Amino acid sequence: MTFRPTAVVTGASSGIGAATARALAKAGFHVVLGARRVDRCAEIAAEIDGTAVRLDVTDPESVSAFAAAVPDCTLLVNNAGGAKGLEPVAKADEDAWRWMYETNVLGTLRVTKALLPALLASGDGHIVTVTSIAAIESYDNGAGYTGAKHAQAMLHRTLRGELLGQPVRLTEVLPGMVDTEFSLVRFAGDQDRAANVYRGLTPLTADDIADVIAFAATRPSHVNLDQIVIKPRDQASATRAHRA
Repeated sequence: MTFRPTAVVTGASSGIGAATARALAKAGFHVVLGARRVDRCAEIAAEIDGTAVRLDVTDPESVSAFAAAVPDCTLLVNNAGGAKGLEPVAKADEDAWRWMYETNVLGTLRVTKALLPALLASGDGHIVTVTSIAAIESYDNGAGYTGAKHAQAMLHRTLRGELLGQPVRLTEVLPGMVDTEFSLVRFAGDQDRAANVYRGLTPLTADDIADVIAFAATRPSHVNLDQIVIKPRDQASATRAHRA
């Protein structure tokens, strides 16, 4: 039987997470898919000969139970996260902000801390964190999300220095517009408003991001792709895009 290193993907029930699980399985990893919607993860796991484990990154007990079910880990893809709302600071919804920080920042912290011993023990670990161009830019009405993504990015980039000399690589992937459930979640299920985000241009797909993650994960051990910013051709920044 061919040895398959274990890759963990959080937020793996749909979008970038699901596409990444498929791409990593194709690249030779045994993929452990974690998400709250474990039924969806189970369907994908059956398709790729992976393993589905329920994971709520906002719940410390769930993270602990998840880590206990993953004794070996070579690659961690911190993908769970998201945005809620698009209001100015003067009208900020504290509950939405709290959810964004819990999911994007503390969720990444919890999972990374829990799996770091296994990543180090593997002798060739790799942490990929999916942030956003919102981690390097700001835009009106987006302070809750950009703030959370900046904090998540600082966590990841700090680890790059703290783990220097250890057998763990760190890659940050910063996508621009990607056509997934992201905008649907941000706008509380408003289909028209979500679709309007991508009006008049060709956005990235989840597979586009997954291909890049798989590429980074399969480079030789001495090669560390620190940051990868990915945008559609039609997008120059978080606030500037060409629309037909």
